Amino acid sequence: MPKQIIIAEQHRTAAVFSEDQIQELIVATGSHQVGDIYVGTIENVLSGIDAAFINIGDSERNGFMHVSDLGPLKLKRAPGPITELVAPKQKVLVQIMKEPTGNKGPRLTGKITLPGRYLVLMPYGRGVNLSRRIRNEAERHRLRALGILTKPPGMGLLVRTEAEGVSEEAIIEDLETLQKRWDMVQQEAMATRPPALLNRDDDFIQRVLRDVYNADVNRIVTDSDLGMQRVKQHLSSWSDGRLPVGVLVDHHRTESPSILEYFRVNAAIREALKPRVDLPSGGYIIIEPTEALTVVDVNSGSFTRSATARETVLWTNCEAAVEIARQLRLRNVAGVIVIDFIDMESRRDQMQVLEHFGKALQSDKSRPQISQLSELGLVELTRKRQGQNIYELFGRPCHTCGGLGHLVQLPGEAPVEIQNSAVTNRVVSLPSARVARQDRLPERSSESLEPDQSLKSLDLVNHPDYQDKGNGRNRRRRRRGNEVPSPRGGRPIAAPPKLANNGSSLTPIIGSAPVLTAESSRDEQGTMESVPTRGKRTRGRGRKPETPPQVVTVTLTPDEQRIYAEMGVSPLILSQEDIKDTKNVLVSVINPGEVPELALTSLTEADDFEDNQDLDEAGEDLFDVGEPMETMEPVEENTSEESSASFVEETDASQQEAEQTDSDQEESTTAARRRRRRRSSATAD
Repeated sequence: MPKQIIIAEQHRTAAVFSEDQIQELIVATGSHQVGDIYVGTIENVLSGIDAAFINIGDSERNGFMHVSDLGPLKLKRAPGPITELVAPKQKVLVQIMKEPTGNKGPRLTGKITLPGRYLVLMPYGRGVNLSRRIRNEAERHRLRALGILTKPPGMGLLVRTEAEGVSEEAIIEDLETLQKRWDMVQQEAMATRPPALLNRDDDFIQRVLRDVYNADVNRIVTDSDLGMQRVKQHLSSWSDGRLPVGVLVDHHRTESPSILEYFRVNAAIREALKPRVDLPSGGYIIIEPTEALTVVDVNSGSFTRSATARETVLWTNCEAAVEIARQLRLRNVAGVIVIDFIDMESRRDQMQVLEHFGKALQSDKSRPQISQLSELGLVELTRKRQGQNIYELFGRPCHTCGGLGHLVQLPGEAPVEIQNSAVTNRVVSLPSARVARQDRLPERSSESLEPDQSLKSLDLVNHPDYQDKGNGRNRRRRRRGNEVPSPRGGRPIAAPPKLANNGSSLTPIIGSAPVLTAESSRDEQGTMESVPTRGKRTRGRGRKPETPPQVVTVTLTPDEQRIYAEMGVSPLILSQEDIKDTKNVLVSVINPGEVPELALTSLTEADDFEDNQDLDEAGEDLFDVGEPMETMEPVEENTSEESSASFVEETDASQQEAEQTDSDQEESTTAARRRRRRRSSATAD
């Protein structure tokens, strides 16, 4: 499948995209990097662990070398304890094979290797080895014969996958370059006093192209024009002086936003540092690294679209297997990994998930080794460590809890005061389903989300897109008088407060259904705080008059409308108007250059609202003041107990009954208006 390579040489960071997703990150930072060659001295030899500690110039930590990695550093070839193979203060030539982690120093080896584009030179190795990914037997015979003929005496060669189909001249030229490089390392080692760094891949672009570029890459973007020229130079040298066909090489031409922000690499890193990863179908996985191993848990979440439970479990596990393989490469998780898939009773389904997982891991260069399902239904695998993982590169422990994740408060101790940081104060409270995608906003939207003094009072939780639509999806509840059925056949939608008394009926409502906010949706509370009483009236004289909603017009482009709707961010943050009540606001979104038609409509609605208030007062005056409310009869011409009951309760024929009730309410409104005119004329007389 087509791939793209984004190279930020200034930050020594590169990303590999495939299907609009980051598959791999290459970061070359830190004082010790994999592949660095040092000349050092042995500080200490411990026979208890068969290891030696070597000083390579780090004042805090020494390098660690196991007896199996000594290679040519042994003082004698006969097997024996490490104390007889090496000695303190011995000058050694070593290479970093694992970067330092935590309190541990870098892992060193005496078996030095020099990687090239097509070959890997092993100065202390033997024979010719070929990559396992070269499956063509004729090509394997050709490359093996070429390696035997060109191999320097006393050295070993490893033929890389990229050498498949390459001419002999290009492979020989790569070998000559590696030999010159090794000669320079040997000369510097003889003339340099330890500890010292002798060799490092300082050309970050060459390193990225050497390790990542292949025939599937169709676009390479750098952060500078000079970097683009160097990319073309390297590609031309590997393709007989010509640029490969079908590869676009370009550079990022704007300084703001940066190349990492423009291609959302930083956003992907932020998401990768979070434990939860959402799946497209509604499920999710949790990735938790520990000191000993990394644990991955798979959950079905809100995915319930399959016909049977077995299909739901199988689909979620297969989808999670592909995403876990990508996350292991992206986060560079190494060591022991334990995956807890959703329990599957069928052995056939278990094998299908394992086969799906194995295919997803084939493109991983760290060669993960998968074991079978354990008795507890867990999948165990190991992954070779290559460089630092994403937590070590971009993560920092919390200064408050020290990375523990919680604070300790023992009995009798005063509660610990936590000082909110500036970042915490700027975070908008969003549901988890929206937080996972908040980094997808463009640069302009991200800047506008920083609240100023005039917007701090806005309560964005009341925005409709903040409601968690997944909670209580299949819950049935009774529909009240001011609710309308959902157009998609879901649960009823509460009508806005301004429609509680719309002039179509003179019947005062005792309690209206509250508007569903994010809090009520999150708690899955489908009950109503107050239920209309059947066949009863209320005077409503102590009731506060309802105010019409404030209409706020916001201008957004179609792209901005799509992004704001997807992210669930209220357009109110772009409005400069004074918001009186954030829970009683009607937002009108228009395109640039359009006339705010909704503002004109709102004036008419406000006039109708005042007329409705007058109608309420006129309807209340029609009742006898001395008559108890329980015995009052409604002043409706065609009102009965059955129509009142159909107005309150939800039945299978609720739509037909609602239409009948609406017609009755229209007739009662007409009668009330006639009475009001007669009273007005009598008063005038």
